[in-house]
Amino acid sequence: MVQKQNLQHIFFDLDDTIWDFEKNSEGILSKLFEEHGLQHKLQNDFYTYFTAYKKKNGELWQLYNTKKITKDELRKRRFHETFLQFGYNDFDLSWAISESYLQRSPYGTELKKGAIELLETLSENYKLHVITNGFKEIQYIKLKQCDLGKYFDAVIISEEVGHNKPNIEIFREAERLVNTSKEACLMIGDNFETDIQGAKKAGWQSIWYNPQKSKRYQTTQVHCLTEIVTHFKT
Repeated sequence: MVQKQNLQHIFFDLDDTIWDFEKNSEGILSKLFEEHGLQHKLQNDFYTYFTAYKKKNGELWQLYNTKKITKDELRKRRFHETFLQFGYNDFDLSWAISESYLQRSPYGTELKKGAIELLETLSENYKLHVITNGFKEIQYIKLKQCDLGKYFDAVIISEEVGHNKPNIEIFREAERLVNTSKEACLMIGDNFETDIQGAKKAGWQSIWYNPQKSKRYQTTQVHCLTEIVTHFKT
């Protein structure tokens, strides 16, 4: 149960917590797969390709979150290295697809089930904010496209503050920006390492949004967003 006595600020991760990254990505990548004839080039169907891309993208984001690679490296490598898994080597095409993907993907409007209802409920009693490691030119479009900006007082993007989650400094910067203390903050996110461990190291409360029902970690968690409000009941 959440300790509500000093709680004033609730911070959300954006991708795959509020904004449905996988559904939105699948829609755009399916169109790009067809437009560029990748079924023929990779000798495979879309879902085999999409599964390989998700795994590679996740691995590279983990490296980016810990500052082991740059944003530019992530963008250049994720499609090209996915291609290589299918024995296809065309960096120019992979880069063209990467650029098209970045241009189109933030306009997706699929949200996680229960997201709006949760934001409506929690905004009645708390100040809501976003902390995201996503690219700044993309995250603001997502918020505007889905009309989410009205729910959030502050949007903290790692690129703009110079620190990625789980680095404790991004959480300290968030406290500074909203003029509060660690005791008044709670983090909600889907990534245990970046969102939950980072928040705990900063001395924040946290709720792990765990729709995969992973049993790898024991912590305060929910499997769907609609469960979160139960943690705020007295």
